[in-house]
Amino acid sequence: MILDGKAPTGPIETSWDRHRFDMKLVNPANKRKYKILVVGTGLAGGAAAASLGELGYNVEAFCYQDSPRRAHSIAAQGGINAAKNYPSDGDSVYRLFYDTVKGGDFRAREADVWRLAQVSNNIIDQCVAQGVPFARDYAGYLDNRSFGGAQVSRTFYARGQTGQQLLLGAYSALSRQIKNKTVKMFARREMLDLVVVDGVAKGIACRNLITGEIESYWGDAVILATGGFVNVFYLSTNAMGCSATAIWRASKKGAYMANPCYTQIHPTCIPQHGDKQSKLTLMSESLRNDGRVWVPKKAEDCDKHPNDIPAEDRDYYLERKYPSFGNLAPRDIASRAAKEQCDDGRGVGDTKRGVYLDFKTSIERVGQPMIAQRYGNLFEMYEKITDENGYERPMRIYPAPHYSMGGLWVDYHCMSNIPGLFVLGEANFSVHGANRLGASALMQGLADGYFVIPYTIAQYMASVKPGEITDEHPEFKKSVEDVKGEINKLLSIKGKKTVGELHRELGSVMWEDVGMARSEASLKHALQRIPEIREEFWKNVNVTGESGELNQQLENAWRLADFLEFAEIMTTDALHREESCGGHFRTEHQTDDGEAMRDDENFCYVGAWEFKGAGVKPELHKEPLKFENVKLAVRSYK
Repeated sequence: MILDGKAPTGPIETSWDRHRFDMKLVNPANKRKYKILVVGTGLAGGAAAASLGELGYNVEAFCYQDSPRRAHSIAAQGGINAAKNYPSDGDSVYRLFYDTVKGGDFRAREADVWRLAQVSNNIIDQCVAQGVPFARDYAGYLDNRSFGGAQVSRTFYARGQTGQQLLLGAYSALSRQIKNKTVKMFARREMLDLVVVDGVAKGIACRNLITGEIESYWGDAVILATGGFVNVFYLSTNAMGCSATAIWRASKKGAYMANPCYTQIHPTCIPQHGDKQSKLTLMSESLRNDGRVWVPKKAEDCDKHPNDIPAEDRDYYLERKYPSFGNLAPRDIASRAAKEQCDDGRGVGDTKRGVYLDFKTSIERVGQPMIAQRYGNLFEMYEKITDENGYERPMRIYPAPHYSMGGLWVDYHCMSNIPGLFVLGEANFSVHGANRLGASALMQGLADGYFVIPYTIAQYMASVKPGEITDEHPEFKKSVEDVKGEINKLLSIKGKKTVGELHRELGSVMWEDVGMARSEASLKHALQRIPEIREEFWKNVNVTGESGELNQQLENAWRLADFLEFAEIMTTDALHREESCGGHFRTEHQTDDGEAMRDDENFCYVGAWEFKGAGVKPELHKEPLKFENVKLAVRSYK
């Protein structure tokens, strides 16, 4: 099937404005007749619930945390992009659009990226009005810093805790709507099924994580804003609760999974220090503004104290390989470059899987107090974890799974191929292509929630009779019974392996075979091992406790069950895509100097996969990508 993204035609500079005018509206009195379910209350979901509640819709919002304030959006550290051009260094909406299309290695839909760039400026105004404490310069104006993949300073930030501050802004807006009773909040619920009636999304089934009760809720539309899936690698920078469950359950009901092989490995993480670790810690990309990345030129120097290695014996490899961007090369390129140095025997630390991030030059230039003002909490976090002072000796960093560019397929309206199912933020595939630029995740989440879905959902609502299908429909009862059946099956296995052990096995296969560098042989090996681990899971997992109570082992079990199915479709996509682009690097497809080699003739499309059953090959649907405003070119940062 050839998919239609419903992108507007004509001059891209006016595409979003024209499209907003052409879309249908719902008058204020009628908005009160509709009910919308929002699953996930991070930046995308929280902003959407608050905005739709403000418009007058009845909104029911769900999160598995005890409060929307604990959404994983708080973990974003470095900043949020916008084309304000406050530093007067040449930025513009078009340049942000261009950098994002290029940064994604020409694998995103142009119209969506333009809209993102255009509304970016509105996001900053909205957040300032909410009281988000962005950093300011000496004169009191909002400050900016640089991020990877850009030669301008367009990133607004709040020290190293930008995500947390932005989420508090969205949470304040959401709390206002909860008080006004336009939004009803359901915390400690996890969506375990999408209810589809006659091909249309009409509700969800979820588990009350405190009581164990399986509940169902109806709505005239369902919005998923549940984040990414990189915990399929087991070790990642994501919180341990992050999972693919919501989007995967939607996929099992017919929603297409787009570009699942596009995952981002972040270059600036604290290296793994043992085999008992449960997650990895991100050090913000913003540190690469002032930190210089290097390894010893000679392998025999790797065990020396870094301060004892003179400058002439250091290889500042990003500055050497990518002189135009240097230490601010995009994440996928910087990650592969770090792996190359370690593969060459010049990695540092106990595991020899690390490189140095050195602030000596910047401290000499601007002084330690200025560096502390910019990144102080990050240095404190690094010292608590490693017991090393990052001011006095270089930090050690290494790439780690961080972000999902792939996700559920959506059209220009953020609606999936299932009518009534909308997908926002990291849960959809739409704007980042094969690689996300730093500081663009927060931008997308808030753009989708504050400035896109309030317009595009009205177009759908205008065609729907409110309350036509409620939880009295037989599909809701069936959904609840199906979820109970799966839970009982998990509890009845009584095997000998823990969920953690099996997840670690899956993660090892995915990291080694489907990680930073993939090959036909490694991907075929993964497709052999994943079903084996899945079979062992369903025969030998041991899930303790009962269903009618708080049971985190049970939560972990169903999330792993979903990962074991999702991993197969992710690997199938990677094997199918016979090219290298962005975060998808096939070793068979690289230039003589080791850079990614795209195949625009055969793979310039979105690959959307339809689930056909566990162990059954999924069906591929394609959405061709057209580039009329940014010409297809070799992506170079040299």
